[in-house]
Amino acid sequence: MTDRPALALEGIGLRIGGATILKDVDLAVAEHEMLGVIGPNGAGKTTLFNIVSGVHTPTSGRVLLEGEDVTTMPIHRRARVGLGRTFQTSSVFPGLTSLENVRMAAQARLGKATSPFTFPRAGDEATTVARGHLEEVDLGHHADAQAGVLSHGDKRKLEIAMLLATEPRVVLLDEPMAGVGSGDVPGLVEVIRRLHRSGRTVLLVEHHMEVVLGLVDRVAVLHHGEVLAVDTPEAIMANPTVQSAYLGESV
Repeated sequence: MTDRPALALEGIGLRIGGATILKDVDLAVAEHEMLGVIGPNGAGKTTLFNIVSGVHTPTSGRVLLEGEDVTTMPIHRRARVGLGRTFQTSSVFPGLTSLENVRMAAQARLGKATSPFTFPRAGDEATTVARGHLEEVDLGHHADAQAGVLSHGDKRKLEIAMLLATEPRVVLLDEPMAGVGSGDVPGLVEVIRRLHRSGRTVLLVEHHMEVVLGLVDRVAVLHHGEVLAVDTPEAIMANPTVQSAYLGESV
């Protein structure tokens, strides 16, 4: 581990028209840390993720990935240098099997053709990698099931397996519990915990506070596009400024 953050946001600002969406956001996520980002709807959480992942370019500030300035780097190049992201809405291919979904991600990482119709040979590297990641997220028994018939929680696990196949070192999880039934939450939480314990750096946006508090090392609170506080979960929950800002608001 080095003193250099795995991910650093320096003075990030975003203005669209006359509106300020983000203002002077400074965040540093240490190597192997899991940092949770919370805040009410409209606080700028997903916009921040879009800037980190390359969907949006900030109007001020810069994004550093392991010390490299990636502020203007396109999405596919960020993936190649170790940044991976899941989204609030499901991004699996419902007509393909779980194995085919993960295999396509593995093929892309290995520089192979990404057609799901390429016949997988015995010992095919992408298939072997895909099966390993399905086991890692507890979906090995669903390898041959169509992704479209999986429960929402299992689809989230499948998305994480697809992400793992791209070999990210820094992972952005954008509301992984969104739409997940209560019965699937514990298993998905364990998969995320395992993802973190494997040595990856994780930035997590999540509305379920009990999930955030049980997973992360630190919490960053966004409020009206600015960072209100960054501290341990216990300190954040006891912070009077945070309590005052969220009086009557759900985080």
